Amino acid sequence: MSERMGKPKFALGFEMQKTFLEEIIARYSEFPCEEIIVVMNVNGRALLDSLKIKLPANTKITINPNPEHGRFSSIKTGLNHLSNRTAVFIHNVDNPFVNVGLLRALSTNLGHADYCVPMFKNRGGHPILISPKVVDAIINCSHDDLNLKEYLKAFEKKTSEINNPKILININSIQDYEEMFSGIKG
Repeated sequence: MSERMGKPKFALGFEMQKTFLEEIIARYSEFPCEEIIVVMNVNGRALLDSLKIKLPANTKITINPNPEHGRFSSIKTGLNHLSNRTAVFIHNVDNPFVNVGLLRALSTNLGHADYCVPMFKNRGGHPILISPKVVDAIINCSHDDLNLKEYLKAFEKKTSEINNPKILININSIQDYEEMFSGIKG
């Protein structure tokens, strides 16, 4: 909903006329991911269309019909649009600092665990990688308004130590954005 930001975070400028959304999708495409599902509200979709952002062919845009239910509802919406039940990265748009090395580390470290979280100095960051078991559990969950972190406590967690403090960043306000991107017009 981007309420604290006052405008959709996905459209914030990242660099060289690229938005947060474009930067994130570029890194996942580079990884490469089979499919990328972006979950938005109706207003975000309208803005995306008006910006005429070109996205890779393997990117699907889907609308969360109940964004007021929060993040878990959006995750569930996205997972319901998967073509295949595979391991899935969950990435918030308010952290555009992802790279192929991070994605590979999570993918390599997942192993037989149910999900993998990147860690920097004992703090969990973004994105996370969930196994097909967790994908199915979330899809079949009867609730839409749960806290993902609390929900995942029922599953086996694996961590991956990442030497990058940017995995901890959440850009939730104009002040956060200006601190990280001074000189870039959002």
